[in-house]
Amino acid sequence: MDLAQYKDILLTRKRELQGRLDRIEKDLDTLKSGDSADRAIERENDEVLEEFGTNGLREIGAIDAALDRFAAGTFGTCAKCGAPISPARLAAVPHAALCEACIAER
Repeated sequence: MDLAQYKDILLTRKRELQGRLDRIEKDLDTLKSGDSADRAIERENDEVLEEFGTNGLREIGAIDAALDRFAAGTFGTCAKCGAPISPARLAAVPHAALCEACIAER
């Protein structure tokens, strides 16, 4: 796959995540039930949504960093060792900043 195609993949994923985060925020802002048992369940659900939101924000940050690497001309190059990141790794994790060898060292 051409490296430029990854930019489209990253932008599409970022839009998807932003839409999901908007829906999570809307759901978290929704008025909750007056029943105490229902409120307990809703609090648990809110915790799950907040975790999804946190993960989504983290992924958006990684996508933004990958887009910055595109702008700098370093996308597809390991940020640690400078080796090329394999197409298989980029296909699995398009925002990957590290090659397989460096991620294995973590």
